[in-house]
Amino acid sequence: MTSPTGRIPGIEKPVSRLVLGSMIIHTDRLEESMRLLDDAFALGINTIDTAHIYGGGNSERAIGQWLAARGNREQVVIVSKGCHHNGDRKRVTPFDLRADLHDSLARLKTTYVDAYLLHRDDPSQPVGPIVEAFNELRSQGKLRAFGVSNWRHDRIQEANDYAAARGLAGFTLSSPHYSLADQVGDPWGAGCVALSGPRETEAREWYQRTGMVVFPYSSMARGFFSGRLKSTDRNRFAETGVVDAACQRAYCFEVNFQRLERVEQLAAEAGHTVPQIALAYVLCQPLNIHPLVGAANRGEIESCLSALELNLTPETLAWLDLRRDSR
Repeated sequence: MTSPTGRIPGIEKPVSRLVLGSMIIHTDRLEESMRLLDDAFALGINTIDTAHIYGGGNSERAIGQWLAARGNREQVVIVSKGCHHNGDRKRVTPFDLRADLHDSLARLKTTYVDAYLLHRDDPSQPVGPIVEAFNELRSQGKLRAFGVSNWRHDRIQEANDYAAARGLAGFTLSSPHYSLADQVGDPWGAGCVALSGPRETEAREWYQRTGMVVFPYSSMARGFFSGRLKSTDRNRFAETGVVDAACQRAYCFEVNFQRLERVEQLAAEAGHTVPQIALAYVLCQPLNIHPLVGAANRGEIESCLSALELNLTPETLAWLDLRRDSR
């Protein structure tokens, strides 16, 4: 099976329904990284999510070397992110946007990115100058579409209202966290925005109403639904060594172990794996959604693609996320 495709306003290329996350792609593992990119592309995943900050820039550099070696730039959709805060200051400014994008273009060995996102938000900054800077870069041909990661939906609406009032292009893509797991804590310390759980009902309704394209990160909750962690590990998850500190801070809570228990039950009944059920939960939401998957090899990519074949009913979705006691 290969990934089906969709469309993003401003991008003429088809965009694969599944998006390859690139945090493990690195110039220090170039051969392995090239093989992973080759396998994803061969299986129809033509869309890659990366960021200025990943691997200190070496994720983008590895992707750039792959694009140059394969000569396939016009068949690949590159989504990158910039303006991540650092230890000294918040960096959501037009200056940082231009600087980070120019770095990304050099590393990726390309004259444009298909979409560029702000990696974090700084609500103290007005949206107007940021929207105008994006439009300037778009008019220069350096990006085709633009959006945000970890922005609240009301800030996105504010930015798009500003753009509409001035005849400018607005945000067409958003990348919050979304998975079956409720993001109880912040995985990276501060500034992470999620759509999961009962607290974010209003945000999900906004995304459904507006049709905003969603690229959810950590669609399997940083390995919580990898199948390596078991619901019986709820009192010893740190000892297992199968999930990292970010996963433990954000997802290793009783409410999510209850969800994991239900995923395990459904997977056993249906003859699928825990990751496939968890990914299908995201894919079956009534949103314009392209989940990011952190597959590490061809087998994991193929397993993720199999989740596209699962059609979970609204009743099953509600049972999995604890809104219903039965299916």
